[in-house]
Amino acid sequence: MVTAVPSLRDTIAADLRTQITAGHLQAGARLPSEPRLAAQYKVSTPTLRNALALLQAEGLIDKIHGKGNYVRHPLRRLTYAEGHLTPDVDLHVTIRTTNLRARGDLIPLLKVPSHTPLTEFLCLTHQKERPHSMARIYVPRDLEPAELPWPRAGQAETREVVAARLPTPEEASTLRLSTTLAVLAITRVSADITGRVIEAARWTLPGDRAEALFTTHHTIEERRMEG
Repeated sequence: MVTAVPSLRDTIAADLRTQITAGHLQAGARLPSEPRLAAQYKVSTPTLRNALALLQAEGLIDKIHGKGNYVRHPLRRLTYAEGHLTPDVDLHVTIRTTNLRARGDLIPLLKVPSHTPLTEFLCLTHQKERPHSMARIYVPRDLEPAELPWPRAGQAETREVVAARLPTPEEASTLRLSTTLAVLAITRVSADITGRVIEAARWTLPGDRAEALFTTHHTIEERRMEG
């Protein structure tokens, strides 16, 4: 039986992982520079960077361009349930509002003519200073509220599509994610009793800190039929 020999990348990652999980490298601590680590482990800089990429994908370190690699603070988990997040109390949300017109895939998503005036709400969830998740919510401007309600009144039907994928460059940059870390992408479309779409939301939840909860409520009649 042939035993696989760990690669240099895996050996370096395992050593740094042990130092982090054992507490020898504290949360928030800056790792030595990449050239210094490469010299320490007697490997090339590309090999060292591959090892750091593994730890970044696992959520153990953050790479901040121009500053270096840092041990990540433990992340709070987010639960997406019934159209909104139920995060821990130390998470806060900032909202940025932009006026735009429907184009591209927003037209079929909202079922509106091209160039229909829309309001976009960009919602960023933070844990302290660290971005944690993001959502873009689109509302026809004639329905624009004074402030974003949650959830929106008048919903008669809601449809959600959930997919796992890699982040876009914008998402990776905004959320400070590794481009190899999968995200949970949720598209939620709500319509009123007439069938008009009154809100479309696109959530991006990093896979290392989020879960989606789906609950089915049965009526008494359905329960009797099942019995």
